[in-house]
Amino acid sequence: MGAIILMVLGALGIAAGFLAAPSTVEESKAMMASHDDGHGDAHGATVSHDNADAGAHAMSAAEHDEHVFHQLQNKPWAALYVAAFFFFMIALGVLAFYAIQRAAQAGWSPLLFRVMEGITSYLVPGGIIVFVILLLSVLHVNHLFVWMDADVVAHDALLQGKSGYLNPTFFLIRAAIFLAGWIAYREYSRKLSLAQDESTDDSNFKLNFRISAAFLVFYLISESIMSWDWIMSVDPHWFSTLFGWYIFASMFVSGITVIAMVTIYLKSKGHLEEVNNSHIHDLAKFMFGISIFWTYLWFSQFMLIWYANIPEEVTYYVTRIQDYNLPFFGMIAMNFLFPVLLLMNSDYKRMNWFVVMAGVVILAGHYMDIFNAIMPATVGDQWFIGIPEIGAVLFFAGLFLFWIFRALASAPLQPKRNPFIEESRHFHY
Repeated sequence: MGAIILMVLGALGIAAGFLAAPSTVEESKAMMASHDDGHGDAHGATVSHDNADAGAHAMSAAEHDEHVFHQLQNKPWAALYVAAFFFFMIALGVLAFYAIQRAAQAGWSPLLFRVMEGITSYLVPGGIIVFVILLLSVLHVNHLFVWMDADVVAHDALLQGKSGYLNPTFFLIRAAIFLAGWIAYREYSRKLSLAQDESTDDSNFKLNFRISAAFLVFYLISESIMSWDWIMSVDPHWFSTLFGWYIFASMFVSGITVIAMVTIYLKSKGHLEEVNNSHIHDLAKFMFGISIFWTYLWFSQFMLIWYANIPEEVTYYVTRIQDYNLPFFGMIAMNFLFPVLLLMNSDYKRMNWFVVMAGVVILAGHYMDIFNAIMPATVGDQWFIGIPEIGAVLFFAGLFLFWIFRALASAPLQPKRNPFIEESRHFHY
């Protein structure tokens, strides 16, 4: 019931965001004036000295107003896209963790497999929604991806050079292949997992091991390309060779955090009785370790670009530090300082309320991570956390919770015939 209420409230917020978006340049100018923070009127400071200068200035002002108009129109779309991708990436991060546990034949985690399978069920609705947003971008319903605008590409030599890869048809084909591969593995692995409970041998378990090992190869390749396509290409002039790993670290730690939080919630309701503090400790240890890994990747990417000081590279960070100062540096505090301070002590990793508190901070921080990756290229300096952003988060949080708990209720929460189930039951760190 709570999830449905979140969805309703979120849907109202999203609708309000779209209704409030400007439909004309004049409306966008009025909105700029009401939310002016000193960035929007820079073009008005130039004084024309002759007719030629006046004409050039008028053209520049008109182009600026048109640009801001598209940014304000993008705002509800960008808010929707950030939230849609964020909750989808949680499920995708859990899928990677699940496949790793299967391929590694880990002995501590089988008691948590049903939780992971429940969370990854969101890949279907979440993936469909993200794909629809991408399709609408291709159809020019929004302007999230500037390289999809033929007029822009016609006047941009760099985008013309990338057109063999960055073209709408190939873009959608890649997205469809990736989503089909991720969802197919999840569904087949889940089928084998449930079949193993009723089997008289370990054939389903062994097959699951083999397909999981093969899937991880596909996952590593597809996740990297997905991060280039769905996130990095909103800034098509900028690239980073670390970006695939960087997004992976963000989705991986977010997924593990949600596994821990859902497990703790189920235990508080009297389920998963055999899951003990050592299981929670190990999940919290992953939350701590992957947060450090994310920080390492963030710093490596930032430091090299800052040190080289190449204009076409540093512009990515200049726009974020100038226009997104609070979310940019706040994200680093939430994703690095808080997990380190809260989860460094081994005893704290066994305290459920402490893990949940750290998890809330981590999830908020990685939402801001995706926010910082997408918003500057789509809405520029016209950002603020308002009704569209809050509504989108509420809607997708409600859909996410509704879908995963429906999946969790569809099968027993504890595997019966996993060969490592006894090791998992008696796991102690």
